[in-house]
Amino acid sequence: MVRVVKKLVRDWSFDCVSLGFPGPIINECPLREPHNLAGGWMGFDFRKAFGCPVKVINDAAMQALGSYAGGRMLFLGLGTGLGAAMIVDGMLQPRKAAIIGAGARGRGPN
Repeated sequence: MVRVVKKLVRDWSFDCVSLGFPGPIINECPLREPHNLAGGWMGFDFRKAFGCPVKVINDAAMQALGSYAGGRMLFLGLGTGLGAAMIVDGMLQPRKAAIIGAGARGRGPN
């Protein structure tokens, strides 16, 4: 993935990379391999691969932070699964809502 991204953005100028990962993150590292992507994510050195600082967070958290406008917001992201994030007064809350994703697979909106 890094090789392809670097080729696609070779003419862009940037100082860092932000990566939204489809699964739980601990200390900016994937806790386990994602079920919807090939393996190799755990222990991968993104900083070395990109040659700049890389911030890795949960993809639902990243989307929530990008759309946050204040107060208390529950973010529900539908993609290959159901991602969830809670922001209270500008602070991303611990990911206790991760259990929502596990229980929602294969279900409709009801």
